Amino acid sequence: MSVARRWVFPIIWMVIFAVIAAALVKFAFFGDALKADDLEFPTVAIDEQHYDVAIGTITNDVELSGSIAAAASIPIPATLSGEVREVAVSPGQSVKKGQEILKLRAEVVNPDGTQGTQWKIVVAPAAGTLTDFTSLVGSSFQVGSPVGSISPPSYIVTGTVPSEQLYRLVDRPSEASVAINGGPAPFTCTGLSITFATAGESSGEAAAGPTVACVVPSDVVVFPGLTAQITIAGGIAEDVMVAPITAVEGTAVSGNVYFVLPDGTTELREVTLGLNDGITVEVVSGLEVGDTILQFVPGAEALDEENLPENCYQDGDNVVCY
Repeated sequence: MSVARRWVFPIIWMVIFAVIAAALVKFAFFGDALKADDLEFPTVAIDEQHYDVAIGTITNDVELSGSIAAAASIPIPATLSGEVREVAVSPGQSVKKGQEILKLRAEVVNPDGTQGTQWKIVVAPAAGTLTDFTSLVGSSFQVGSPVGSISPPSYIVTGTVPSEQLYRLVDRPSEASVAINGGPAPFTCTGLSITFATAGESSGEAAAGPTVACVVPSDVVVFPGLTAQITIAGGIAEDVMVAPITAVEGTAVSGNVYFVLPDGTTELREVTLGLNDGITVEVVSGLEVGDTILQFVPGAEALDEENLPENCYQDGDNVVCY
């Protein structure tokens, strides 16, 4: 037994280790490389998600954050280059639109060469409170220069719209719906305007985008500084072909989609686009209902299932809209 422990067992272990070492050397240097065709399952599978073009409805509401501010003062322009001869109002007075403010007189030369006098009455361009009014009898003004200003008894709602969102407001609406945070029920503000910063203005606030403003109705109680949500209705398209914006290169006027052919390959197709709600877009032409396209343009981010349109739902790898 001692002989076996001393000679036989060690020799057996040496043989086993030699066989293992030889197998490792063969596998490392002489073994055939594994081929993809020899694998029962591929190590990586890329499954491109498809979307079947369907009929849906798009509500194009642009929502912005805004705030309440007092309406801007309106300057009262002089209507004649001359001297103030009569003043009909006083600073801080409430005036009506068209109410007389003051009278200007100027010495002029008549067509026949004689000296003459010309009179002009300056009136309030709007109703409100007279501000910045320091005109006195004997003061002189050039035509067009302000003799004072009117502070309207109204408020406006202002907000900033990202420039790319203007494609959703090509047909400029004249009003918007406003909800005051912690205030009265939502109301409609009128006189909606979109203004753009000029080249000479500073890039601070202007860089955020154009400014949207509308007038608060006189019967709505608001205060300067209140925050609000502005909803601008840019139109609605019912019973139209729709596709997720991630499936389209471009989201306004025209775009491209990747059409799936019967053999599984794709081709680029140009489409005409209509309204979009930021998630789905109307396809006016270029596709037919039931056509299959790639749901995501190569490199585009996937739609978040929680942010799908109300008329769409996730069906496996596809988004189905009705």
